[in-house]
Amino acid sequence: MAPAFRLSLKAKVSDNMSHLMVDFAQERRLLQALTFLPVPSAPEIDLAESLVADNCVTLAWRMPDEDSKIDHYVLEYRRTNFEGPPRAKEDQPWMVIEGIKGTEYTLTGLKFDMKYMNFRVRACNKAVAGDFSEPVTLETRAFMFRLDASTCHQNLRVEELSVEWDATGGKVQDVKAREKDGKGRTASPANSPARVVQSPKRMSLGRGGRDRFTAESYTVLGDTLIDGDEHYWEVRYDRDSKAFGVGVAYRSLGKFDQLGKTSASWCLHLNNWLQVSFSAKHNNKAKALDVPVPDCIGVYCNFHEGFLSFYNARTKQLLHTFKAKFSQPVLPAFMVWCGSFQVTSGLQVPSAVRCLQKRNSTASSSSLP
Repeated sequence: MAPAFRLSLKAKVSDNMSHLMVDFAQERRLLQALTFLPVPSAPEIDLAESLVADNCVTLAWRMPDEDSKIDHYVLEYRRTNFEGPPRAKEDQPWMVIEGIKGTEYTLTGLKFDMKYMNFRVRACNKAVAGDFSEPVTLETRAFMFRLDASTCHQNLRVEELSVEWDATGGKVQDVKAREKDGKGRTASPANSPARVVQSPKRMSLGRGGRDRFTAESYTVLGDTLIDGDEHYWEVRYDRDSKAFGVGVAYRSLGKFDQLGKTSASWCLHLNNWLQVSFSAKHNNKAKALDVPVPDCIGVYCNFHEGFLSFYNARTKQLLHTFKAKFSQPVLPAFMVWCGSFQVTSGLQVPSAVRCLQKRNSTASSSSLP
């Protein structure tokens, strides 16, 4: 090309490349203004302020150092039959309660069907959750039993803690049919299809291996002996039942014996057939009760002191008290004719019942022997 048309190029960049630098000054100021929340410390559970009563658990805890950034706490608990620190492997899962604002929480309406409960808690701020506290184990003592289907009358259908009148005879007729065909082994309660594995105090042998209740004794017993301390359970019955009874009985109660008709049982009995009556029965003696009939009855038994009391489970009104000298362990006992009922076990003695029992134990003693 001719010299007049030649271009001359000269670099405009500086040696320090400052024209390619990015200014992060504003971002730096924003980052430096940020404040990061620290991870909360693990709370400490205060056993002295924690309480187990009335099938409720109140758990209290505190922070080792004051932390104004705590937003809420998370509580976890699970049931167990093992005392001491929680085991790594447990059949029951941890149950979680979130969003607790204070340092105390009460679990209500629990059913204590296991001996202990494990608890742990951790603190959370707006950013992160801290470590769990050292877990603690609280004893949840209560009277837990099931119904012993091997003792029930053939017209009662037992499913866990529920009983329903069955005019067809329920499963027992099927068992007898199989035995008649040579397919069954024996008619003893120990080999009943409803038999369950028992704990040391639970015994389908509670009736000495004898046959189940029969004839007009529409009865079923609990599977756990009462031989000490104080116990409490509740039963809700169908108001359309023609007859219903609840109480305790010796395991020697005869298979033909109706509750309250012999010296081996004590009960409250409701009769809705032909003429309505509500009475306390023992040894074939009855005392009419002039109180409203509740749909749910609480039963309190103090074996050593010989008190058997019945309460309105809702209002805790005392219905009747037997004063007895139990000569042998007793079992929860129930009867129903043309009706049904539902038992609730795993209950602690309510504080109101314990207080009323102490106050009224003498004044409310039954005149029945």
